[in-house]
Amino acid sequence: MSYLFTSESVSEGHPDKVADQISDALLDEFLRHDSESKVACETMVTTGLVMLAGEVRTTGYVDVQKITREVIQDIGYTKSEYQFDANSCGVMSSIHEQSPDIFQGVKREKPEDQGAGDQGMMFGYASRETDMYMPITLELSHRILQELAAIRKGEKEMTYLRPDAKSQVTLEYNDDHTPKRIQTIVVSTQHDEDVSLEKIKDDIQNILLPRLAKKLNGNMGVLLEEYLSSLRSYQLLVNPTGKFVVGGPHGDTGLTGRKIVVDTYGGKAPHGGGAFSGKDPSKVDRSAAYAARHIAKNLVAAGVADEVQVQLAYAIGVAQPVSIFINTFNSVNPSLGDSVTDSVIAEKVSKIFDLRPYAIIERFQLKNPIYRPTASYGHFGRESYEKDGLTFFGWEKLDYVEKIRGEFSF
Repeated sequence: MSYLFTSESVSEGHPDKVADQISDALLDEFLRHDSESKVACETMVTTGLVMLAGEVRTTGYVDVQKITREVIQDIGYTKSEYQFDANSCGVMSSIHEQSPDIFQGVKREKPEDQGAGDQGMMFGYASRETDMYMPITLELSHRILQELAAIRKGEKEMTYLRPDAKSQVTLEYNDDHTPKRIQTIVVSTQHDEDVSLEKIKDDIQNILLPRLAKKLNGNMGVLLEEYLSSLRSYQLLVNPTGKFVVGGPHGDTGLTGRKIVVDTYGGKAPHGGGAFSGKDPSKVDRSAAYAARHIAKNLVAAGVADEVQVQLAYAIGVAQPVSIFINTFNSVNPSLGDSVTDSVIAEKVSKIFDLRPYAIIERFQLKNPIYRPTASYGHFGRESYEKDGLTFFGWEKLDYVEKIRGEFSF
């Protein structure tokens, strides 16, 4: 029998994502002034108010009010009728200095001996479902909202759109875990008062989804085209409550780190529980999660297995991970032979990848102000790119494929 699997995403205007983007924008600014800044910045947004809290150790100065308002402006909360807008909302800060107890566990005489900023376990995942080695359900959920935001900011079509939105995609799989068809798409989008639900549904079906289908490659493009051509057999649910005028921080309080499954793999892989946004790379919640994704993606791209899950675990103040776990879900390349088990792959991973926090930070250039773009539409499955001399999403590079093939004697 076939089975169903679902993932969701939320837009940059969702209150939790507003909080994430503010936290990461502040982190970027601290790093821009002092690359050695230690930051754990939390944000709460609600009706007419932003509250900033957390711990920071830095030699730089950041105008937190200015940065906060710039983020809100960029997202699109610019009208007083939203009851949360960039120019008039209050911004309160209770940011204080980082605990010296934590700092002494991270700081070392030799930088390469830097300890992990906290204990915990972090997961990485990759599969061959899409060109970006991500679950189709999550990647398609992200892409729907990215296209919706592009339409909203273009101001030529669907001019009634407001910043808050959510999407959800349910995919039917065959018994062999191959994608069969899109079963349901859900789109909930905030809108102006004077637009009918029928108009919104029609525009989602005839403007948003066809625009997106033209931009998709591989499995996702084929599945969405088939979905749109099968009008009688699919479910398209648009604003199921019937109305979505009140939204954003006025509709729901937003907090940093409340969308960690959206940030990662849409439920297709576990999550260690630690949020990413607002944390500098000494916090392995973030940097080691990036390293785990890099390992998983390069293993799959190298042909070691069709699906890989990586778990790394650390103790605070200790440089080397306390454990490395690999799960290939019985998808190891048959040409490698029966002797290549998950434990053998884990052992080889420990040889190929330097997983000390210092090495991870150096590998991906994580002391640079590169974080705000990660704070909406996922930290993974994004194209790595260069801008202003900085590398963004460096953990998405397939730069270890040849090293892995050499180790496995491909």
